[in-house]
Amino acid sequence: MRLDPAVHDALARWAADELRSTNAQIEFLLRKALADAGRMPRGAARMRRPGRPRKNETAPKDEDQDENQGGG
Repeated sequence: MRLDPAVHDALARWAADELRSTNAQIEFLLRKALADAGRMPRGAARMRRPGRPRKNETAPKDEDQDENQGGG
């Protein structure tokens, strides 16, 4: 995503204030805008909670990593 550097810096500061990564802040804001406009897809997964997953939660599988380990 291309952003004006000043806009990116403002988002990064806002994210830090809310203890989120810049990426998570952008996703949070996009989801809020979609929901407010009545455009959030029904099948959209919920945002992952901040911090480490609990022991009983499974981490999402990194498919790219599996594909790169196949050798060949």
